[in-house]
Amino acid sequence: MATSKRPRLPRRTKQTPDTEQLIRLASGLGLSGSRIEDAFWEARLGILIDKLLDEGREGTLTAALDQLYGGQERAYDALADLVEARCESRIPQPGDSTPGKPGKISDLLLFVVPILAWSRFSIPAGAIASSPLANARVQLLAHVFAQDVRIGMADFLFSPDQLPQSYCDTATLANRLGTAALHIRDVHLDPAQMPETANFLSDTRYLLGVAAVPHGAAVFRWQEEDGNRVEALKQWRSQGGEALRPLLPGCASELLLPQPYHAGCRDADRLSRPYSLRASVAYLSTTLNLTPAGLRAVIAPFYDQRLEEYRIGFTLKESNEVIHGVVWPLLDAEDDASDMAAQIETVLKEIDVAEVMIMEHRLPLEYCDDCGAPLYPNPEGEPVHAELPEEQAEAAPRHLH
Repeated sequence: MATSKRPRLPRRTKQTPDTEQLIRLASGLGLSGSRIEDAFWEARLGILIDKLLDEGREGTLTAALDQLYGGQERAYDALADLVEARCESRIPQPGDSTPGKPGKISDLLLFVVPILAWSRFSIPAGAIASSPLANARVQLLAHVFAQDVRIGMADFLFSPDQLPQSYCDTATLANRLGTAALHIRDVHLDPAQMPETANFLSDTRYLLGVAAVPHGAAVFRWQEEDGNRVEALKQWRSQGGEALRPLLPGCASELLLPQPYHAGCRDADRLSRPYSLRASVAYLSTTLNLTPAGLRAVIAPFYDQRLEEYRIGFTLKESNEVIHGVVWPLLDAEDDASDMAAQIETVLKEIDVAEVMIMEHRLPLEYCDDCGAPLYPNPEGEPVHAELPEEQAEAAPRHLH
């Protein structure tokens, strides 16, 4: 079973019969000791979850998860895993068929194609023209997906803020893309209906689509007898990188392995943290015309009601003025017991930052009152605003991630 998903803070939620039923079924699944019993509980949970997703009853799902978290970890994990699975995939029901293939039925899976990017300028997001989208489709089918897969994609390059924001939103988009995949076409999304995205030095962009495959067949290339996950990623980065390059002009980028939606987003969140550090050091080295050895990094934990994130303030080696900062958020089950500061230090040492300071005391989760930017630790352990030297500040993005 997957590791626990990091929950929102507990809320007071009203019990409903469906909430109680979700908790009862998830508790049974959490205590199950066999695959046969797993299947019993999962079948009944799946029917109920599908009904709630179709009715848009997000609150019922989150209420059950909130009540299970902290007291019944196995039941919480079991329910969270199954809710995610029912959002991103559809197993055919009796009587279903694939268009153009009478008697054939298809499994449907929502997938994500994450791209890490950084730029001194704005990282693009938004509508994708038909040509680069078609090129991306060709390379995905050639290197990532199994032989009999059909895919339907959204013609949009998503920023994190533009991804579906709830389980029900995810299921709705998956259903729409699933219909497109069965007909081997793409889905148009109206950019005017999408949230605006902030401008960060380093960020993640995503392509979304659904893969349709004959029931029970391989979805990904590495599931086939002669397939290999490492080789698939290598080929995707090489060939897919060329196909997607027009989408990210003026950006350095790194393609991650396309995966099922929730797993792919979590991997992207995890891998974006060291990428953001490397991007920041490359940016400072280029902007200030110095080597990483000319920089000092200060790492400190920032707390609200609990440890929320680490922030890293960068200074010149011989100065205490913070010129840049990076946020390293906690993910999944990470907490005070995780040796996160050591992981951050390891990344900084790998990229030759000369001096790394780790602050032991807690700092408050504070932001600038004027611009809303995070405050970063200086060598005295004080949270301060990051400011590039005046002559370089004009070219910098307004917000630094």
